[in-house]
Amino acid sequence: MKPSPFKRIVILVADGFGVGAAPDAKLYGDEGSNTLAHVAKSVGGMSLPNLEKLGIGNLGPFLGLTPNKNPKAIVARMAEKSKGKDTTTGHWELAGLVTETPFQLFPEGFPDELLQLFIKEAKVPGVLGNRPASGTEILKELGEEHLRTGKVIVYTSGDSVFQIAAHEEVLALKKLYEVCEVARRLTIPYQIGRVIARPFIGQGADQFKRTEHRKDYSINPPLNCLDVLQNNGIKVLSVGKIDDIFAHRGITAGNHTGNNRDSLKVTLDFMQKNRGEQAFIFTNLVDFDQLYGHRRDPKGYANSLLEMDNFFPKILNELTEDDCVILTSDHGCDPTFKGSDHTREFVPLIAYSPRFEGQTLADRNSFADVSASVLAAYQISDTNLKLQGQSFLCKPKK
Repeated sequence: MKPSPFKRIVILVADGFGVGAAPDAKLYGDEGSNTLAHVAKSVGGMSLPNLEKLGIGNLGPFLGLTPNKNPKAIVARMAEKSKGKDTTTGHWELAGLVTETPFQLFPEGFPDELLQLFIKEAKVPGVLGNRPASGTEILKELGEEHLRTGKVIVYTSGDSVFQIAAHEEVLALKKLYEVCEVARRLTIPYQIGRVIARPFIGQGADQFKRTEHRKDYSINPPLNCLDVLQNNGIKVLSVGKIDDIFAHRGITAGNHTGNNRDSLKVTLDFMQKNRGEQAFIFTNLVDFDQLYGHRRDPKGYANSLLEMDNFFPKILNELTEDDCVILTSDHGCDPTFKGSDHTREFVPLIAYSPRFEGQTLADRNSFADVSASVLAAYQISDTNLKLQGQSFLCKPKK
C-alpha cells in the first residue's frame, strides 16, 4: 500500500553551518575550513545531545560529539553544485535551482558610474566606503562621518552584495528601504545577488550597533520548489529572511524574524497552527552567520548551537508520522578561518520523521536533493519542473 503524502515539512537552515571543506574548496581559497570542527575545538569540545541522537556526530570528527551507530535521522553531508558560496545560491539550490553562472563580485569596490547613478536616483548626499569590509568594523570607521554628512555607507564582501548602512536617526527605515529598492533596480545589470539594508543605532564608534531591521533585496529567482508547492495547494510559510531571499514569491505567509530564538519559536507556532494540514515551513536561523561566523566568535557560535539543540525536542515532539523536519545549511562560515567571509563547505543534512528509519548516507552532490525529497514526500511529480536533485527519502518503517 502506497504511503500517504506528508502533511508538515519543516526545513531549518542554520545559516553558515558547515561541516568540512567541500571537494572544490581550493577554488574558493577555503581549503581546511570546517565550521563545526573548529567551533568545537575552540571551546574544548561540544555536547549537542539531541542532535547527537539524530546523528550529527556521524558527519565527521567533531570534538565532543559522539557518532551514533543507529541514528534516529537520515544524515549525510551535502556539497553545493552552484557556483558561489553565498546566501542566495545556497538557498536557491535547496529549493531546486543550481546557479551555473555566479553572481558578480566586486573586490575593488563598485564602479563609479553605478555609484553616481545611485546617488542621483536615490537622492542621497553621497556614499562612504565602497570596498569589501566587515559590517561592524566599517561602522566604527565611518559611522561618525555618516552622522556628520548624511552620506550612506556602501560596502560589499566576499559575496555578491551591495550593502547600504545608515543610522536610523539619519535615514528613517522607510527611507532606507526606498533607497535600497532604487539600488536593487540599478544593480540588476551588474549581476549583483543582493542589496542589503543595514540600519544601525548608537552614538560614537564604540557604541554603533546594527539592528534587527535588516532587509535583503534578492534577484527574482526562476521557478523553484516554493512555486511548485504553492501551485499544488500546499501552504508555504517563511520564517526569517527566507521571504527576502526568494523575492517574496511562492510564499503564502511568513514572519520576518530577526534572530534564532524568535525564529525557532515562530517555527513551532506555525507547526502547531497547522496540525493535520499540509504546510511547508521554511526557516532561516541567521545568528550563526550574522552574529558569530562573520564576527569570528566561535564561543558565541557554540552557545548558539547549544540553544538550538535545547529547542529541538519541542519541534520533534510536535511531529507525527505525517511530518518531517530537515536541518541543513546554505554554506559554511568558519569563525576561526582567515578573513570574515563565507566558506565553501559541505553542509549537514539531518532529516527526521517518525515514518522513516534513520541511516547515514554517502555524501550528496547537490543541495537540490532537499527540494527533490520535499516534492517526493508530498507526492508531487511533474516532468516539466526542470528542478535538480535526487530524493534521499528511505523506505518507511515496517
